[in-house]
Amino acid sequence: MFFGTVERPPRLSEFELEIPEKLIAQHPSKKRDECKLMVLHKDSGKIEHKVFKNITDYFNRGDVLVINNTKVFPARLYATKDKSDAKVEVFLLRELENDLWEAMVKPARKVRIGNKLLFSKEISCDVIDNTVSGGRVLRFEYNSKSLYPFIDKHGLSPLPPYIKREPILADKTNYQTVYASERGSVAAPTAGIHFTDGLLKKLKKKGVKVAYITLHIGLGTFRPILVEDLTRHHMDSESYDVPEKTANCINEARKKKKNIWVVGTSTARALETVVVSGFQITRKKGWTDKFIFPPYKFKMCDRLITNFHMPKSTLMMMVSAFSSKEMILNAYEEAIKKKYKFYSYGDSMLII
Repeated sequence: MFFGTVERPPRLSEFELEIPEKLIAQHPSKKRDECKLMVLHKDSGKIEHKVFKNITDYFNRGDVLVINNTKVFPARLYATKDKSDAKVEVFLLRELENDLWEAMVKPARKVRIGNKLLFSKEISCDVIDNTVSGGRVLRFEYNSKSLYPFIDKHGLSPLPPYIKREPILADKTNYQTVYASERGSVAAPTAGIHFTDGLLKKLKKKGVKVAYITLHIGLGTFRPILVEDLTRHHMDSESYDVPEKTANCINEARKKKKNIWVVGTSTARALETVVVSGFQITRKKGWTDKFIFPPYKFKMCDRLITNFHMPKSTLMMMVSAFSSKEMILNAYEEAIKKKYKFYSYGDSMLII
């Protein structure tokens, strides 16, 4: 790819940073909106240290807060292989059509096409195909009207691999935003976890408009980048829906020169996918594999609320594109000094 005089993308190794293990949050804050909040001013590099509930001070009347209302479902189930009683972990990824699911299985080498997996006396599935990513396609059989009540009751929260503990019942609530409504994610849009119903009411009372999009987050969010040249990395596709009401709300605010506040990288990805000419967005539903990394000019994001991400991850690339690689690395070093908590259950960052 030829960049001429245009700024060249950084290399993967330039995002190297060591995060002390003790700063990787294993549990959420006791109160959602009382986690630490780092405020990074991207025009100057200035850093402020606040508490998340202070974030309301930075909003103005007429601003729009855009949030991802996807809902995490408890995707980890356990089954036994028919005729062998061998235990198998089944991680449901997405429903392809009625009763047909894409899933990851463990141990994968022992689960083959033609095997039957038993979850209970009433629920089983047949392994009918392999996927290109090493997963399986499963066809479920059950006697009830829906599989979802069983999943909700017996499934475990799909916690990220850097949370080194087994999921507990509280994770079904904690690893979820308070406004989650559209089932479909196997990873939470964790930037939004810090919002409470009370905080959202306070923002609305201040004259802030709250708008919703849906982007269902898949396992690809944890998939490492394996190439130094970022232009050669391919993102997994994720389904999104930007409703007409949200598009109209954002476009109206743009005309009035109000700020668009974006909660999380998943929301930013959806909005940047549906931008049309003139810095407007359109109502759209589909799949996106958009990978945002420096240099990139955001069209639909004036303020970004995010967490502290894994070094060398696609999420870190996006926040670096919104500010700069140097600024983010400096902010992360400061966060380490100030003992901020990192990753999904960690503290929050506001980039303005």
